[in-house]
Amino acid sequence: MKKSRITLLALSTTALVLSGCTLSPKWLPNQGPSRSVIMDTQKQVDSSVIQIVDINDVVARQVRGSEQQKTFSTLSDKANNSIIGIGDVVEVTIWEAPPAVLFGSSSIGSSTSLATPSLTPTAARSSTLPEQMVGSNGTINIPFIGAIPVADRTTTQVQTLITQRLRGKANEPQVLVRILKNNTSAVTIIGDVNNNTRMPLTSRGERILDALATAGGSKQPIDKVTLQLTRDNQVVALPLQTIIRDPKQNIPLQSGDVLTALYQPLSFTVMGAVEKNQEINYEAQGITLVQAISRAGGLQDSRSDAQGVFVFRFESPSALVNPPANLTLTPDGKVPVIYRINMRDPASFFTAQNFPIHNKDVLYVSNASGAELQKFLNIVLGTVSSVLYPVSAIVSVTR
Repeated sequence: MKKSRITLLALSTTALVLSGCTLSPKWLPNQGPSRSVIMDTQKQVDSSVIQIVDINDVVARQVRGSEQQKTFSTLSDKANNSIIGIGDVVEVTIWEAPPAVLFGSSSIGSSTSLATPSLTPTAARSSTLPEQMVGSNGTINIPFIGAIPVADRTTTQVQTLITQRLRGKANEPQVLVRILKNNTSAVTIIGDVNNNTRMPLTSRGERILDALATAGGSKQPIDKVTLQLTRDNQVVALPLQTIIRDPKQNIPLQSGDVLTALYQPLSFTVMGAVEKNQEINYEAQGITLVQAISRAGGLQDSRSDAQGVFVFRFESPSALVNPPANLTLTPDGKVPVIYRINMRDPASFFTAQNFPIHNKDVLYVSNASGAELQKFLNIVLGTVSSVLYPVSAIVSVTR
């Protein structure tokens, strides 16, 4: 009889404690909104602000088709690695037809050689001047004609200029200019490579993979490395695998280029009913929704809502199948979109394999309603226990 009264007292106390409270996400502790709350978002805000889209084959194809990745082959190409710069070391060779008295009789050092068809092979005489470093004023000195401006000119242009200056002084002069040491035209290679270095460029036209090889190759596996090329105000990144497979992307480098090797430069954040809430890095070739869920450890069987798997993303308007006419864009021209997929549907596993994850996406898995009920019951049982224990203690003392 006494135990019945104690139980009744405990239940009455529990009812009093819980009076006025409702089973809702606002009251129960939670990691995030439930599926129903997210799906009702458009009822609470202007439907033009946030778009809620169920992922299907049509949506997956539209999203994938809207992805426009800039490639190395689209970068502007205006450099000439034969351009002479201040600090470069050049060599000038001059040919004269007989009687060659201007340079041939000097102590510079003459030799008989073939020059061009216009000169007699047996009579053509060449003189190679000592190598010179281009001065801070951008010039080199040539005997009998003085300072010659060479900075920011190609070797061909300098040859023409020297030839013009020698006319009337040398007999049928012809000139060859070579860059012996290229101290100004170079590419910087940094990042996840074995040796960060600065590679001089030559007229041969070194390419991206040449630079990577010069730096000792990548420290990381090829399939996890992205190469980023910075050229003037342009920045483009491509997976290393893409550059290897597509020769068009292995473009010639230009002076001042910066090539950076990056290891898994992209990431997404996973939250909710998964094994671990965290930020996960992935490769530049991209991953799908199925791969993202797998890397997050999968859904928690004890509390996840398989119908409530969401991807939060700032999306390009071109990725929407049927965008509303009054679509509200962010300052950078994006649309806040919440994608939902029902993982209880077996067909959704095929769709999820075609839906791409983007950099800075948020993958969220909501709690199942049964998990909310379990939390509620745990609170009730805890409350009952806290009431029964002191009452039982009082009864035992009064006996």
